[in-house]
Amino acid sequence: MSWRTRFRLRQFVRGSIWLVPVIGGIAGTLCGIAAAESGRLWTPPDGWTYSAGTAQAVLASVVAASVGLTGFVVTVGVLIVQMATGTFSARYMRIFYRDGMLKAVLAVLVGTLTFSYSLLRRVEESSVPSLGVTLAGFFLALGVLLFLVFLNRSIHRLRPVAVAALVAQAGRRSFEETLAEAAKPDAVVFLPHAYRPAAPPALIVPSVRAGAVQAMDYGNLARFAHDAGCLVVVLPTVGDFVPAGAALFEVYGGRGVDDGAAETLRSTMVLGVERTIEQDPAFAIRVMVDIAIRALSPAVNDPTTAVQVLDHLGDMLRLLGATPVPPPLASADVPSQGVVLRTRRWDDVVELSFTEIRQYGGSSVQVVRRLRALLEDLRGRVLPERREAVEDELARLDATIATHWSDTIDLDRARTADGQGIGGPSSRRSAG
Repeated sequence: MSWRTRFRLRQFVRGSIWLVPVIGGIAGTLCGIAAAESGRLWTPPDGWTYSAGTAQAVLASVVAASVGLTGFVVTVGVLIVQMATGTFSARYMRIFYRDGMLKAVLAVLVGTLTFSYSLLRRVEESSVPSLGVTLAGFFLALGVLLFLVFLNRSIHRLRPVAVAALVAQAGRRSFEETLAEAAKPDAVVFLPHAYRPAAPPALIVPSVRAGAVQAMDYGNLARFAHDAGCLVVVLPTVGDFVPAGAALFEVYGGRGVDDGAAETLRSTMVLGVERTIEQDPAFAIRVMVDIAIRALSPAVNDPTTAVQVLDHLGDMLRLLGATPVPPPLASADVPSQGVVLRTRRWDDVVELSFTEIRQYGGSSVQVVRRLRALLEDLRGRVLPERREAVEDELARLDATIATHWSDTIDLDRARTADGQGIGGPSSRRSAG
């Protein structure tokens, strides 16, 4: 099985809502058959036995309750999807339908349904699966308990700050995994700009379908370049949308580069309908920014939510800005053999994180105050070579404040840093 197939299978399993419940239903059927057969091998105590009529009534009630609860869970899930899409960002749904608790609740309820139904068919006057009837009641109670946990967690996760915390956690995990993966192959070179050698490429590999780049297999790319003795230039970066027929790779030099090599290279890149956070921490930032600017829209007008999102956005930026990464090489230092990928610079991350929030929140005093506190904190925490981008963003914030507040009495307040936006122990030091 190729790396691309494994990646897509893993994405399918994590994103599928029906797969785990179906497995639960199959397991419930098998357990029901086993429980019915165990009644012939072991006789429970008198207090745990049921008459045929009682067993049939109990199992029928469990079947009906399982069906009703399953439908209710699905209804709650649909309502959460509607509310989350309208309140936060449609991109957040990719995290929601990967929720293991939702799948566990559905698996237990569907498994209880099939377990009880398989027992119900085996209830006879001379043979009553008493142990199975008791287990059916226990499984139903477990399903109700899991549903209450799921409902409680879902309600709490409808708060924007909880969503921002989840997305930031996923982004931090993606950054750490991507950093570890990118550090494995020695032949991978990261450049902050597009790169093409002076010589014409020996092979250009086009895309056979359109899609967003979800992930790349850095290890196999490096091995291909080493085995073929060539330089592979990867044109799109993770997160880019690639039209059908667009160039994915350019191969320079080497030996044995043919159409088979083109298919091998295509197998190292996964294209999908949309971006994913795997190998793309910037997508987590994109989702948080979406939530913040939606809260700042005139229709919602909730700057406090934007400030809370900035809390978690700043936490992720501290990790990215303070983590040393191998510095990108200059074009003159690129080896003649290996893999060259275009990577985001720290400036790109800062631009993505603050530009739209500053534009939409420039007229909110608590947003600009929280932005200043965040940027001043970042300035002292990031690596020295990355402070210039933070200083530039502070200068842009000053210009935005001057545009919106220069003729108002609150100019001094808008220029004040406040970790809570407004109402916190702010500094009255003027920024200008």
